Amino acid sequence: MNPVIFNTDDIVGVYPVQIDEEDAWKIGFATARFLRSLLRGYERGQANMQSLCVGRDMRTHSEPMVKALIDGMHSTGTNVIDIGLIDTPQLYFAINHLGTCGGVQVTASEHSAKYNGFKIAGLGAKPISADTGLQDIEHIAMAMPHTKGNSTGSITSCDLSTEYKKHLSQFLKPRTRKMKIAVDVSNGLAAKMIPALFNRRSVEIIELNFELNGKFKHEPNPLIEKNLADVKMAVKENECDFGVCFDGDASRLILVDEKGQTVSGDYIMTLMVPYFLEKKPRSAVVYDLRSSRVLIDEIIKCGGTPRRERVSQAYMKKALRDSHAVFGGGLSGHFYYRDNFCTESALITLVHLVNIVSAASAPMSELVNSLRTYYRSGEILFKGDDTQAKIEEFKKRYSDGQIDYLDGITIGYKDWWLNCRPSDTEPLMRLNVEAKSRELLDEKLSEITKRLDQPA
Repeated sequence: MNPVIFNTDDIVGVYPVQIDEEDAWKIGFATARFLRSLLRGYERGQANMQSLCVGRDMRTHSEPMVKALIDGMHSTGTNVIDIGLIDTPQLYFAINHLGTCGGVQVTASEHSAKYNGFKIAGLGAKPISADTGLQDIEHIAMAMPHTKGNSTGSITSCDLSTEYKKHLSQFLKPRTRKMKIAVDVSNGLAAKMIPALFNRRSVEIIELNFELNGKFKHEPNPLIEKNLADVKMAVKENECDFGVCFDGDASRLILVDEKGQTVSGDYIMTLMVPYFLEKKPRSAVVYDLRSSRVLIDEIIKCGGTPRRERVSQAYMKKALRDSHAVFGGGLSGHFYYRDNFCTESALITLVHLVNIVSAASAPMSELVNSLRTYYRSGEILFKGDDTQAKIEEFKKRYSDGQIDYLDGITIGYKDWWLNCRPSDTEPLMRLNVEAKSRELLDEKLSEITKRLDQPA
């Protein structure tokens, strides 16, 4: 087994070069053994608590990977509930709805068709990341000498489409006007629920790339600007209120306004702050530390408590639980909700955006433009793996700023700030800078980038 497939939050690799059915069997075995070991005595007596949910995405190799994964789980005596072709957030719903000790989604999410992998969640859909068990699963799987064993577990199939639709629909408010939205699902799993979720009489959906054939018209990653070309064109041609582009497993999305302009994840969050804090006053809101200061300003203005967190799904979800925050998110396009088991859901995010825009007196572009009170660099990548030396250099140069090391180094001043952090998977550094004026941003970028290696 190639250890490169194990990341901070998930398992992913090129099929069948880096990851294949043999690996899936071992990961199934290791996951079942690990998750069941976490059960306490009284939980072990509950039938479903001894079971795991398993779902898959639409990739051509996901079916054989699921079969191998389940065979590995069975060899530990674990019962499996197969919930079929689903989006990843539905796995989190299933774990809580069925009361299992966890589950696995076979997916490579935003990666291209040649990839596959696994997202693992534990009891209550808590994420299993490097810090909360993924390393243990890796150690067990890597130590497995073969993929043979007696199958002593059972398997049942379960279609939760009706229950899942009911869960999603509870967040949808009556609309004050008819809306038109362009939706690019990137040939991914959002295609299954979108038509069922929205009543065409009140929300007209312009469907883009809804074919689930395991192929992608464009890479299913909405954070890459070129992948938004289809939805931007459709928004303008059809005079839509706005558009969204999903990733492959419907765990995240990115928004474009009615003019076809991209709206970053932290601006999406800022739009949602008054909407959530009106319903849940004085609640915490969790945001990733790359987010614009306009988001923090809006949380405070609306009477909420900003909760800053490092960049990682696992850390964001834990912060949401720990602070009992009403919602959270950031630049990645993942948005997490207390009322959704403290997990992410791009479909629920779309529902909330429909609610917000339907009730607004201005178009999306005006809502977003009112938030552009700071100037930002966006995330810039630089080559180099001597991260600590660069952090020490920044620490000395900007010693009069407010410094913390939550994720890399963050240095703040009254009128500008920077964050520089290492990549989790590559010898790269990621830089974000924001300032109160364009001139100050340009000045600081020029000053800072001289201290870094060449751009990636």
